[in-house]
Amino acid sequence: MVETLSLTDFILIFGQLAVLVFVICSMLSMGLTLTVPQILKPLRNIRLVLQALVANFILVPIVAITLLAAFPLTQGLTIGLLLVALSAGAPFLPKLTQVAKGDPAFSVGLMVLLMVVTIGYLPLLLPRLITGVAINAWDIARSLIFLMLIPLFIGLLIRARYEEVAASVAPLMSQASSLALIVLIVAFFVGYFPELAGVIGSTAIIASIIFLIAAFIIGYVFGGREGSTKRVMGLGTAQRNLGAATAVAGLNFTDPDVLVMVLVVGLAGLVVLMFIGGELGKRAEVALNAVPEEKTPKKLPTG
Repeated sequence: MVETLSLTDFILIFGQLAVLVFVICSMLSMGLTLTVPQILKPLRNIRLVLQALVANFILVPIVAITLLAAFPLTQGLTIGLLLVALSAGAPFLPKLTQVAKGDPAFSVGLMVLLMVVTIGYLPLLLPRLITGVAINAWDIARSLIFLMLIPLFIGLLIRARYEEVAASVAPLMSQASSLALIVLIVAFFVGYFPELAGVIGSTAIIASIIFLIAAFIIGYVFGGREGSTKRVMGLGTAQRNLGAATAVAGLNFTDPDVLVMVLVVGLAGLVVLMFIGGELGKRAEVALNAVPEEKTPKKLPTG
């Protein structure tokens, strides 16, 4: 007997396809618009690189574990928050950097560095933080390699060999990624509406907001001395890699709460970090325009 799919099942399948399109097109777009020197130049400051790694892959996961102890969540929501905490390197960082008047070159290098480390770090640590659920580390790593690392490498290769082709294709990939993001949000919002409605007003929202603010503070403190760099590090640490988290949640877990928590943190982050970025940008602009007036020398009397 053939089992028919309900409308909700069809919508969720469509959402899963949108996840794949979103992640792959995001990585292709990134690779098509960057060069290897652009990525490597900001990373010559070894101390700043080490601080970024400590902030994103040690302190931020500790914040998530602490919050889960203070705000007990269901197993699915717990996994979702841990997934977000272990996923760094958001493709949205350069846009946030632009809003916050940060260092654009550093934002690109930091984004790629954190994303590449995430591909090896997430599959290694996630199974050790979650008990009672069988997780295959290679399955997670394989999905990240095929969905993120390989498309990024292909984009960089095309950009290096065929610059004109890359320039014409990159906007299409960016548009496809943006459209896929809208589709997956709508599809999962409709498909998981009961689960999302259950989260509203719960401790999951509070935990998400505290997590984002704490991650921003950690990044800002670890961002060195330059204001433009501190702004990028703060936003880059708080803006987690939702592409990686969504791909792992959608392809490796059946509990809808996992993906629901990833979406909750993502939507909360969009609001909170755009507000923070806007305020930082205003302050940076005010500081830049606050040039002290030059004192004009008094004219000596003539005659």
